[in-house]
Amino acid sequence: MPSSKPSKVRKRIYTSAHHTRSKLVKSMLSEDLRGEYSVSSARLRKGDNVKIMRGEYSGVEAKVTAVHTESGRVDVEGIKQQKIAGGDAPIGIHASKLMITGLNLNDDMRKKRLGSKEGA
Repeated sequence: MPSSKPSKVRKRIYTSAHHTRSKLVKSMLSEDLRGEYSVSSARLRKGDNVKIMRGEYSGVEAKVTAVHTESGRVDVEGIKQQKIAGGDAPIGIHASKLMITGLNLNDDMRKKRLGSKEGA
């Protein structure tokens, strides 16, 4: 039985392998996508359209530009902060604070996993 102690759960997440960490970078699907695919959540991927649900940027809809599995955060197009030395840096938003509104279905394996009618 896995531990329910918060410190042990956090340690297991932080020290887990890369392929296991990528499974944790998931977000819920929008209502129409849930109805279409009969799935409530999916892994985030570069090229997905997302809506930010919480925080300073809530309500913003944009594309995912990068997924950082080691931190569980996602870079979203147009969400940046000014650096002191000049230039912009993307702000990482946690995957649980996003809702997927459009899926990037360029990959046949992803189509098959979601049970897509057009790809399987």
